[in-house]
Amino acid sequence: MSSPLVITGMGMVSPLGCGVNASWERLLAGRSGVSSITRFETGELPIKVAGTVPGRESDPEAGFDPDRVADAKERRKMELFSLYAMAAAEEALTQANWFPSSDEDRLATATIVGSGIGGFPTITQAQNTLSTRGYRRLSPFTVPAFLANLAAGNVSIRYGLRGPLGCPVTACAAGVQAIGDGMRLIRSGEAEVALVGGAEACIDPLSLASFHAMKALSTEQAAPAKASRPFDQARNGFVMGEGAGLLVIETLAHAEARGATPLAFLSGYGTSADAHHITAGPEDGAGAAAAIRAALRMAGLAPEAIDHINAHATSTPVGDRAEIAALRNAFGDALPGIPISATKSATGHLLGAAGGVESIFSALAAIQDRLPPTLNLEHADADLSDLNFVSGEAREHRCRHVLCNGFGFGGVNAALIVSKA
Repeated sequence: MSSPLVITGMGMVSPLGCGVNASWERLLAGRSGVSSITRFETGELPIKVAGTVPGRESDPEAGFDPDRVADAKERRKMELFSLYAMAAAEEALTQANWFPSSDEDRLATATIVGSGIGGFPTITQAQNTLSTRGYRRLSPFTVPAFLANLAAGNVSIRYGLRGPLGCPVTACAAGVQAIGDGMRLIRSGEAEVALVGGAEACIDPLSLASFHAMKALSTEQAAPAKASRPFDQARNGFVMGEGAGLLVIETLAHAEARGATPLAFLSGYGTSADAHHITAGPEDGAGAAAAIRAALRMAGLAPEAIDHINAHATSTPVGDRAEIAALRNAFGDALPGIPISATKSATGHLLGAAGGVESIFSALAAIQDRLPPTLNLEHADADLSDLNFVSGEAREHRCRHVLCNGFGFGGVNAALIVSKA
């Protein structure tokens, strides 16, 4: 029997702050990372709130400091999503104590960092420069900054990780799929260690206006912390977030051989396609349920063995309903007994980075037997009254196995099961 897969390092940049511990403790305390947009003037745009990563000036304890990640010359070549990935990578690799120096170890280390959009602000700024100042004023770093795979590329270059390099660009499933891709690479023998997860930073007037045109974003203005309301009757759309969540994964045998501490197991992974609609899943949730069942099969678990679910739950009525349908489809009568959290209520929706961040939250729930609260869930939909939502405040609960979901436009579904070490 092959050695099980384990997590040995975790790194995070989120709207709740920089660093896994800061983000997790603030999440458990019921703090929200959603605030009014101050990065640019929103003007007539009705979208006024977002899950923006705090800076050092507003959050001295856990704010993001780009100077600690890269010097000014390096930053000219990078978009913000790459900088977030670099910060998360340093934290994850440090915890795992994995800084390979031999050619053999470098070639055995994969870097898979998903992103939904990549360097979107660079694209919009470049178009503005082209329109107002002409093509000669475009930076030669425009393309390297916006390419979605450059978060993985920049991390790989910095640490000399020469194994497989990848970037799932599968909308909001990208972060979970990156983890699944890393699991496959290790299982196939193409890598022994993988740095996996997602990075995103596209809080930009054009992206917000585009999602607003779909009627997908919350138009809350007066109370930003109340804007993200998964499963609540008063929800009116998702809140755009940003950040990065990366994990170092390897086999238990490899971790033990080098003296690393296994934090949690990666027990199961599944992915599927709805083959239904470009933005909405089928009402019965069949596609997402297929991904969940595949993850359960890989883990060798019955549905009732899952102790907690970190739902994808973006806070859109269509998406929330489809996910609950998928959970009922996959879990049947076992679902009402399983506590469900929706951590996007505190962070907003990090698109391609969501799966990386939420997989870490799922791992921490299993490690610490603590379930994060779903903020703003005051009046759940009437047909959800039988479900066990973790609302209001964190909950102590024995966790052996946690399910984390990630679903994206185009009908892509991914599910990951993280288990106690």
